[in-house]
Amino acid sequence: MSREDQLSSYDYPLPEELIAKVPLESRDASRLMVLDRRQGSIDHRTIRDLPELLKTGDALVLNNTRVLPARLFGLRTATGGKWEGLYLGSTANGLWRLIGQTRGYLRTGETVTITNPVGEKLLLKLIEKEADGVCQFEASTGCAIESLPRFGTVPLPPYMDRKVATEADWERYQTTFAQHPGSVAAPTAGLHFTPELLDRCQQKGIRRAEVTLHVGIGTFRPVSVENLAEHRMHSEWCELPASTAERLTSVRAEGGRVVAVGTTSLRTLESACHARGPEHPPAFHEWRGETNLFIRPPYTFFSTDVLLTNFHLPKSTLLMLIAAFGGFDFVMEAYRVAIAERYRFFSYGDAMLIL
Repeated sequence: MSREDQLSSYDYPLPEELIAKVPLESRDASRLMVLDRRQGSIDHRTIRDLPELLKTGDALVLNNTRVLPARLFGLRTATGGKWEGLYLGSTANGLWRLIGQTRGYLRTGETVTITNPVGEKLLLKLIEKEADGVCQFEASTGCAIESLPRFGTVPLPPYMDRKVATEADWERYQTTFAQHPGSVAAPTAGLHFTPELLDRCQQKGIRRAEVTLHVGIGTFRPVSVENLAEHRMHSEWCELPASTAERLTSVRAEGGRVVAVGTTSLRTLESACHARGPEHPPAFHEWRGETNLFIRPPYTFFSTDVLLTNFHLPKSTLLMLIAAFGGFDFVMEAYRVAIAERYRFFSYGDAMLIL
């Protein structure tokens, strides 16, 4: 088993104080580490420098998913015991899929009552338990997309050390270009963009394209096997629209670069470009569906020339993707530099641009 195939190779010591638990005052105030793969160099800039670091004719690919208020707090109707859940999606027949925790175990047929600040009640009745800890509930209010804003809250990552989102979280744990609700976590590289920064990119002649990937529970689940070949990657729904496929094909034909904003955009692009199978050459084309693509070294990228990303958790599949794109040794050295230079890590943290 090679070094890149071992989970322990992606570990690194991170001081607790470098975990960004609250956002900076401004979205575009974050620092930006610039990795130049050709030169083997590391430079230190800011997110506001991004238009100068990219070229006229490049295209930013943004993930326009919208984070759902997917975290729910309630009481077991029969016992009054506290219950906490995370909405993951709905089945074809309208049942809500959630993971939850409570003292003891919910039994099939048992209900949970969720009461919002204005006194409205949502009842969730347990219908079926799936094999992986996910449960299917019948909801008294029906459609989750309409109900969650009334009863749920922003599902913050565990390392932020707070279960209940603040007023700032409701705004800042969402990109300014979010459109399609469906994620339980933010596409964090996109959190740095203000409308003004996007305008400056446009004025430079940097084009914009959008994809959708709804971030799922796999974001919070750690890799549990040392041999990465044995890891079962979670599935997430994504879409590459025809308009984006056409724009990116044109960008490449004109000598521009495809700049993926975040690992979610990159996974969507790679999934779509290879969706027709190995018998077809990879190409940008309209596609939507579930992807369980696990990108780790070694991997040959077709879709993406430049990647903007945050700093990711140790031993995470996101760090493995970054190592595949930037080169294992180069990326792990960059993380050591980031710690020495006191960069801020994770969702509300600083960013890395890999050229």
